[in-house]
Amino acid sequence: MKKFVLTVLTGAVCFAQTSLSPSTMPRMAEVDERFQSFNVEMVEVTGGRFWKPFGKDVDAILNAPKAGPVGMDPNLYQQRPPIDLSNPRLRKLATALGPAYVRVSGTWANSTYLGNTELTPEGFGGVLKQGQWKGVVDFSTAVNAKIVTSFATSAGTRDKSGTWTPAQAQAFLDYNKSIGGNIVAAEFMNEPTFAEMGGAPKGYDAAAYARDLKVFLPFIRKTAPGLVVLGPGSVGEGISIVPPSMGIHMLTTEDLLSATGPVFDAFSYHFYGTVSKRCAGGVPGAGTTPAAALSAEWLSRTAKVEEFYAGLRDKFLPGKPIWLTETADTACGGNPWGSTFLDSFRYLNQLGILAQKGVQVVAHNTLASSDYGLLDESTFTPRPNYWSAVLWRRLMGTTVLNPGQSTPDTTHVYAQCLRRQPGGVALLIINADRTNTRTMKIPTASVRYTLTAQVLESGTVQLNGIELKLGATDELPAMAGVPAKAGDLRFAPASITFLAVPQANNNSCK
Repeated sequence: MKKFVLTVLTGAVCFAQTSLSPSTMPRMAEVDERFQSFNVEMVEVTGGRFWKPFGKDVDAILNAPKAGPVGMDPNLYQQRPPIDLSNPRLRKLATALGPAYVRVSGTWANSTYLGNTELTPEGFGGVLKQGQWKGVVDFSTAVNAKIVTSFATSAGTRDKSGTWTPAQAQAFLDYNKSIGGNIVAAEFMNEPTFAEMGGAPKGYDAAAYARDLKVFLPFIRKTAPGLVVLGPGSVGEGISIVPPSMGIHMLTTEDLLSATGPVFDAFSYHFYGTVSKRCAGGVPGAGTTPAAALSAEWLSRTAKVEEFYAGLRDKFLPGKPIWLTETADTACGGNPWGSTFLDSFRYLNQLGILAQKGVQVVAHNTLASSDYGLLDESTFTPRPNYWSAVLWRRLMGTTVLNPGQSTPDTTHVYAQCLRRQPGGVALLIINADRTNTRTMKIPTASVRYTLTAQVLESGTVQLNGIELKLGATDELPAMAGVPAKAGDLRFAPASITFLAVPQANNNSCK
């Protein structure tokens, strides 16, 4: 074996060596069986105003002179009816990703009232009808997705002193229990680092958050014993996604945890590499471009933010697991290319990095809404990231291996035990170089699954040269791999390849 010089990039071990040894890769982490999960926004369940998909209308708004805060133009949102969680196609496609967690939360959940009323009570921003939540419970059962959520924390939940009260949470949990709902984990509120923007009282700070938790925690331990309390569910730190010029008040996770003490069962956070064009506008330093989507800098943001939050976990909640409960390419509904093959590099590289770091759960936002949805929100047609998710689910097991080697910083290699194959290994090899082919030596025969697109910003993707699409009755294609002999394998520019190595005979996978 050649000698090499070791460097570290984006969570993968990277150097100039071009051979891999699946049989000797050591174990480096273990992740939850439901590691790859997804979000359904609360506003999808209730119906309401959510990010309008990109098109001529949005482009016109973004190109017009700005009269108010970036991203706050009401025309960037679109009224939509409640999502039909009983839709057979939606259920079939979600089932293919299971077992998973379905997180029903988001900014709108902070101000959602449970009740069968047509009028929104004062202090709330929307209404969750009982039948709508029953639809969530039925969906979760049908697709083998355990429920994660958060609670209303807006003015309508508070007493005269501004302290949170559990009346709404009690009604919600009582109803959920009465219909057999299985909520396994919850955050107190969605994204307390942007508490005011999420409906908390003006001037809400870390002391107010700690005061609320002193009410919430005894209540939840008594009412829902065994529920995993996640927190704080922060976003916007580690890298700057909201430039100061946007004028949004932000709390810090360090201040929040300093005030609360070690009260959470697991540390949770949210991650977006930046904001989408909807919120970036003309703000200097905000947003990104398709040209940067395969760059080492863009793909490394996942690791940088995880390291930031892992440091806070180590300081305030040592030994507790980490959950990433909301993530996508960009906040504010995703960028236009979030629905194309170009974003699959970010999607799968992110899963590979976070699995190596032992993050237990990664919940993509969303399953089927706006430009970052795995499925088109109108037709539930799969987008490229959906097919990436299916391959991950079918091949990548819960034991994470150290791949030991990789090629230059445009090639990212991850390894995990092959699902349902004792001793087998699954490799994920991402060639993010737009022009150069990479060659790697694999000493064992494998089965190859290569994703490509003729145009990177395409809404379709090919597996081993054949376009992936649903059948006439919405059945998933076979998604079969092709045999690959032991020896040198070539990886085309801008391609993503899974290799199943069933005969690796890796002791960590037995």
